[in-house]
Amino acid sequence: MSSPQTQCPVCSRPAGQDTLRPLVGVEDSIKELLRTNARAWKPGAQVCTDCLNWLTEIQKSLPARFPQFASQDLKILPTPIRLSAPDPLRGRGITIAFLDSGFFAHPDLTGPTNRILKYVNLVGQTGAIDLVKPDVSAWHGMMTSVVAAGNGLLSGGLYRGIASEANLVLIKVGSASRIRHEDITLGLRWIIRNRKRYNIRIANVSCGGDYEASYLSDPLCQAAESATKAGLVVVAAAGNAGNRDYHPVLPPASAPSVITVGGLDDKNTLEFSDNEMYRSSYGPTIDGLQKPDLIAPSIWVAAPILPGTQTAEQAALLSDLNNAKDAELGELIRLHQGVDSDLDKATVLDPYLIRQLVRIKIHDNNVISGYYKHVDGTSFSAPIVSSIVAQMLEANPDLKPHEVKLALAATAVRLMNADPSKQGWGVVNPTAAVQAVSGAGKQPEAKTA
Repeated sequence: MSSPQTQCPVCSRPAGQDTLRPLVGVEDSIKELLRTNARAWKPGAQVCTDCLNWLTEIQKSLPARFPQFASQDLKILPTPIRLSAPDPLRGRGITIAFLDSGFFAHPDLTGPTNRILKYVNLVGQTGAIDLVKPDVSAWHGMMTSVVAAGNGLLSGGLYRGIASEANLVLIKVGSASRIRHEDITLGLRWIIRNRKRYNIRIANVSCGGDYEASYLSDPLCQAAESATKAGLVVVAAAGNAGNRDYHPVLPPASAPSVITVGGLDDKNTLEFSDNEMYRSSYGPTIDGLQKPDLIAPSIWVAAPILPGTQTAEQAALLSDLNNAKDAELGELIRLHQGVDSDLDKATVLDPYLIRQLVRIKIHDNNVISGYYKHVDGTSFSAPIVSSIVAQMLEANPDLKPHEVKLALAATAVRLMNADPSKQGWGVVNPTAAVQAVSGAGKQPEAKTA
């Protein structure tokens, strides 16, 4: 007689009784992560073999599989692991459009297959050559796009985004010194006009307008509302002014239909109980709308370093020094004279003092490796949510924008020690959100923790 079929409470895939296993040897911190990210799982319940292997990998195998992770003094958790995003879904067939100050064709987006479908410069005359210039304006957009959709090529797959197989359209709407209200508007209108040509389903806006305005009359908010009506899911960063007296949520994040994302500080751990709010901007808006709608990690986020810059040279040297033998330290510094003036002077020091200096510089410069550093800001919370939306649309391509927003809101997990007005519905919950839109069409119910 065949084994009765049931579902794994974590991934919801059919699993026979002979493929379900108890969580033996799994630490409490992992179970806490599971409890908050897989609402169908209850303490004592069994999980399928695939999910058990995944949990075991997080706990034990991650350092062994990725030596560079094991060697880090501060082990920055990859975004898919810290949020336990469903691994089989990686945004395949979905295009995310990014509006930002500029972009760079980073290897995590272009190798081994180039997933950048289109680059547009709406504020200048230059073309695709922008994508290979290590210009300061390229930093921000490069980071936001890779945080969402990078495949982690330069880290052996370790620091990939949740939507690591999604396609991208990159739209330059400003520079490192200025992004104008009206240029973001132009960017959203360009996306609306070209959405079908590039199968754009998501618009990520990690920049904000110049001033507060009512969505009833503001052209930028109106463009965001039009994008939603056209079938696009618009995701915008709330801003980082939450620790100030004046903390407005600016357009387009203040528009009603936009999924506005604030920040979470998860302490770079798998525990849920120690999570706190980041300094996100929050409402009410001029129109009395409470924003943000959700929160997602906005600190300790792995992001790429712009190749060809002094920062990249310094990070590579620091990474090499951190992994070098004592006898190699002085020669390494001499071979890279001029990269870091403090290191240039350190060749006369004992090895233990050089190592101390290297560790201080790695810490102060947020260096993870020669290719990545950890960053903060709601600019990175937004693309994380955009990448989760890509998973949801891959699981159910027929979803409409309001259905995506409902599922994200209804499955989010609120922080009980944080002001509800600052966190919206709570921490984004990828597994539950995907399950909510992949099921039999039942409306999800709001959750708290």
